[in-house]
Amino acid sequence: MLHITLPDGSVREYPAPVSVGDVARSIGEGLGRAALAGHVSFDGEKPKLVDTSFNIDRDASLAIVTAKDADGLDLIRHSTAHLLAYAVKSLFPDAQVTIGPVIENGFYYDFSYKRPFTPEDIDAIEKKMAELARKDEPVVREEWRRDDAVQFFKGKGEHYKAEIIASIPQDQTISLYREGEFVDLCRGPHVPSTGRLKVFKLTKVAGAYWRGDSHNEMLQRIYGTAWATREEQKAYLTMLEEAEKRDHRKLGRDLDLFHFQDEAPGLVFWHPKGWAIWQQVEQYMRAVYRDNGYEEVKAPQILDLSLWKKTGHWDNYAENMFTTESENRVYGLKPMNCPGHVQIFKSGLHSYRDLPLRYGEFGQCHRNEPSGSLHGLMRVRGFTQDDGHIFCAEDQLLDECAAYTRLLRKVYADFGFNDILYKVSTRPEKRIGDDAVWDKAEKALMDSLDQMGCEYAISPGEGAFYGPKIEYTLKDAIGRQWQCGTIQVDFSMPQRLGAEYVDADDMRRAPVMLHRAILGSLERFIGMLIEHHAGAMPAWLAPEHAVVCCISEHSLRYAQETTITLKKQGFRVISDLRGEKITRKIREHSMQKIPYILVVGEKEREAGTIAVRQRGGVDLGVMPLAEFSQRLRHEIDARV
Repeated sequence: MLHITLPDGSVREYPAPVSVGDVARSIGEGLGRAALAGHVSFDGEKPKLVDTSFNIDRDASLAIVTAKDADGLDLIRHSTAHLLAYAVKSLFPDAQVTIGPVIENGFYYDFSYKRPFTPEDIDAIEKKMAELARKDEPVVREEWRRDDAVQFFKGKGEHYKAEIIASIPQDQTISLYREGEFVDLCRGPHVPSTGRLKVFKLTKVAGAYWRGDSHNEMLQRIYGTAWATREEQKAYLTMLEEAEKRDHRKLGRDLDLFHFQDEAPGLVFWHPKGWAIWQQVEQYMRAVYRDNGYEEVKAPQILDLSLWKKTGHWDNYAENMFTTESENRVYGLKPMNCPGHVQIFKSGLHSYRDLPLRYGEFGQCHRNEPSGSLHGLMRVRGFTQDDGHIFCAEDQLLDECAAYTRLLRKVYADFGFNDILYKVSTRPEKRIGDDAVWDKAEKALMDSLDQMGCEYAISPGEGAFYGPKIEYTLKDAIGRQWQCGTIQVDFSMPQRLGAEYVDADDMRRAPVMLHRAILGSLERFIGMLIEHHAGAMPAWLAPEHAVVCCISEHSLRYAQETTITLKKQGFRVISDLRGEKITRKIREHSMQKIPYILVVGEKEREAGTIAVRQRGGVDLGVMPLAEFSQRLRHEIDARV
């Protein structure tokens, strides 16, 4: 008899080999209809995700996967990507298919075609996908010899697919999936039939180079989203509409904050109002450094390549580094600040009594990001980090990590983010340092989160090459997630660079180094702030706190005096003295999302008052200037 153990611990017996789908149906008709795949484990091995057609021929553990599971939703999206390719080939037979992976909230597929796809084409493709889904054709896995698969796709004119298969080692079995007339290369698994794909929508078309190389052909990438229910998709599409309104690139133009241009790809031109936001963020973080035991430092922008080789960056990160030469020496433009901080630490002899020693820097870094990955402020080639490094003894590690999480919560709350997700990223395959050191580092991070009462996920293999890390992810006003802060435990780099302190026994030891950034890239964080607040920055961050508008020439001088008074009190205030109608002035400044519009006319001048309108069209009425100043000061100080 064949024994299959289910997640609840129960065991089912079968007289012969049985498919995952048959097991699901034997448990219940409802589960049989809902089953998309299964997690199968033999002899206690790591579970493997397989199709419902997978045959279990010996004792195993099995968990049925449905659309309610995260893996089930990924399966739906992966299979919908193939459905997209099926539809494109049905409508445009001479189009070539390339790759179509799952991405966050959806999928894409890249195509080579003789002309750009039009909006009308996309509508037709989506309708064809729905038609093919209604046919409920089985999705069948087939195993082929590699060379036979290469010849098959070459014969169909699918040269990209043939190239992908030819790059696979010859002794490997190739899996193809067939649905109706369409056959595609895929590792799988997939949903049992196209009828399981009911909720999807194509969202946009973009260009993408074959294999990400700008020397290759530009392909057409069709993006889509797919969900288990229509309600989930509707909520997601509504979020996309709201995200489009909040796009920091559009708001950056509309509010005159910054711009980009071709002569400096991936580098930001900050305008006065955008730089005012930057200054508020930087000065706030400078106060955080000061109030939490950090000493601010500044390290060089370029360092000799030999130093980057010692740290391991050159072996692990060379493709992302800019280099330059001078007097027969090669230098690396720093992609991160840590080696410079180690040099500052080791410039003098430190005692254990000096530890922990905390350095902070607003360090400008450069990374050679591919041009196709650049995205406004969110992905740039030149950026500034609120970077910090803590040098401590091993027995101080837990307290420092816990204190950092406590500090980070306070900072994020001040910027308007109160929902934080925590993830511990553990040792990657490509790393430096032995396993015993990694064990200590990973345990310290997990214990610190436990001490703070934080629930966290584990992300295996996602740590930096020199140490594990905690990643802090923020949820914004419309539910999107942004990975932001991080803290990384590093036993290796200080030792590699010869950093030491003298312990209580007068012995020299290498400190533990904590790499940490709260905001990460200031550019990216400001982009997040713009989108989170939809450009309507809280008063303490706003480029301008208020604008004073005169109704007529008779109140012009009073408007100027009011502006000067508020500026002397430290507020960022401008005046609008144009001869335009007051309604037009109010409308224009409302569009600029200024927190307060102050209107002054003859009555206000005579009474020494101002009429106050709050952002959002709220009329606060007439009040003395001193009362408004007090209100604004409280709002700024409280970071409402």
